[in-house]
Amino acid sequence: MHAPVDPFVHPALFYRGAAEYLAGTVPFVWGGLAAGEPVAVAVPGDNLALLRRELGPDAARVRLLDMTEAGRNPGRIIPGVLRAFADTHPGRPARIIGEPIWAARSAVEYPACVQHEALINHAFTGRDVTILCPYDVAALDPAVLADAEATHPVLVDGTGQRPSPAYDPDGVLARYNEPLPVPDGAFELKDTTNLAAARALAHVRAAAAGLSADQVADVEVVVTELLSNSIEHGSGSGTARFWAADGEFVCEVHDDGRIADPLTGRHPATPDQPRGRGLLLVNHLADLVRVHTSDERGTTFRAYFHA
Repeated sequence: MHAPVDPFVHPALFYRGAAEYLAGTVPFVWGGLAAGEPVAVAVPGDNLALLRRELGPDAARVRLLDMTEAGRNPGRIIPGVLRAFADTHPGRPARIIGEPIWAARSAVEYPACVQHEALINHAFTGRDVTILCPYDVAALDPAVLADAEATHPVLVDGTGQRPSPAYDPDGVLARYNEPLPVPDGAFELKDTTNLAAARALAHVRAAAAGLSADQVADVEVVVTELLSNSIEHGSGSGTARFWAADGEFVCEVHDDGRIADPLTGRHPATPDQPRGRGLLLVNHLADLVRVHTSDERGTTFRAYFHA
């Protein structure tokens, strides 16, 4: 007896230049529209404009998003972009172009980006959804392209389509589950359950770092949610830390627990869900979230805000 074939398809498109980009993406969009399937495109602004022009009037039939905004924090792409679109069309095949990795992504952002690509395979198992992920081979480092081969079971380029022999998304998740060293000079509230004290320290340090009033309020929410998560689901308390560096304000909470579900913080909340929205909210508010979890080191959630 043959095992059932997973309807989820997750190809990486390796392109070089605008012509190859359009050749790999436009037929994908038009094929979906011709089949009556809902289609979304979430790519960086320049490529979004390129596709909009090429699609012409058909662009109005496609959900178009600038990934530099919608996916600025890779942790919000699955719940806020991919699932947000696919879940509004239950029982129907859907097509999405998602380009979460581009040359301007920083070294701090990149591990979260590649983890996102690996987690897509878990988030959409069994779903009749195709997510095409373009990669600019002329602008990206060869190591990034090698990671793409490990996070995508199918590879597409100018020569055609082929299975990826390097496909190993769980291996990628393990490899990028990196410890997050704390810099000297971080302000720390150690092993605490005092949410009010953590919020107060967050307010003072974020304001001193030059964040806007709205950002300061967001930092207060983030530290509250992260510390509450440590108290309730971690080791019963957490250590909150704050620092500013390289134009960013960083807030993190560490506890001695371990995360069992790799999609924690990326499951969309249902309208009638009374709890379990905290980490989803953290991903929504922060410009970047990095996570490390292990039996030996516990769990660290680190949230970045652009000052």
